[in-house]
Amino acid sequence: MPYIGRGTDKLSNVEVLDNITFDGSSSYTLQKGGSNFTPSSANNILISINGVVQAGNFTVSGSTIDFGTAVAGTSTCDFILHYGIGLITTPSDGTVTTAKLADSSVSLAKLTATGTKDATTFLRGDNTFAEAGGGLVFLGETSASNVASVNLNGYFTSDYDVYKIFMDGLYQPTYSAGDVVRMRVATTGSYTVDTGNNYYFASYTWTSSASNDNEDENGVYYTRISGSNGNTSTSAGSLELTVFDPMGSNYKTFTSLSVTNVGDVTTSRITMSSVTWKNTTAITGLNFYFGSANIYARKIRIYGVKNS
Repeated sequence: MPYIGRGTDKLSNVEVLDNITFDGSSSYTLQKGGSNFTPSSANNILISINGVVQAGNFTVSGSTIDFGTAVAGTSTCDFILHYGIGLITTPSDGTVTTAKLADSSVSLAKLTATGTKDATTFLRGDNTFAEAGGGLVFLGETSASNVASVNLNGYFTSDYDVYKIFMDGLYQPTYSAGDVVRMRVATTGSYTVDTGNNYYFASYTWTSSASNDNEDENGVYYTRISGSNGNTSTSAGSLELTVFDPMGSNYKTFTSLSVTNVGDVTTSRITMSSVTWKNTTAITGLNFYFGSANIYARKIRIYGVKNS
């Protein structure tokens, strides 16, 4: 039989609590049917003392009501009402519409999506959180000031397949004509020279007076990034180096693009290089150095490229 009477939206949840027997104390225990009762809050309670309805002039902690002052034992409690939250119903499946939800009412904690939920991830269509693909993740930076070489160690992990290295302000504190910045790789923590002619590379340089320039030093790969640059920071070179799959079991490949000044710093030089190292051993680090002079670098930064 269908319900006959007031609409369910008109029903209230009012509970009548046991009257208090005052004894001159300021605090008392709220009860219903002889059992301790914990109200929703002090604002949900109406109490009548000596015919005067009290509201908002007392506090509640658990099932204890405190009037803040002693209530005389001759006082009479007429009634105590607790106004609850009304009728609780469970909506049928598929009946809660967008209009029923308040703006900004759904938090990340309420989503069933798996994965890390933070400022670096996004929600995919398969209900998982993932990092955005294709972006650069800063891993660290270093510099060099008149030292024999500078190392990048401990940055290569299985988290990334591709790495970008940016160098700014590369030059020789002590000028050495015709010298170039070179790179060696490490596979076991130390940097060694591969003399087995296992590097296959190409390099092309544009200047105002020169054209082709191929570099080889007994099978040791190095990319020309400074050339015969001057010995002041105003003629320093800049380089962008890409390292592909250094931790993988395939051959290792590198590409670079550099801009430098030559000799008297009146001529610009642009060099593009690529190399394949026929070695399947994982690379643990890189070492940069000049052939016959110390190296200076204002900043060397390394980034991991996010997988798509």
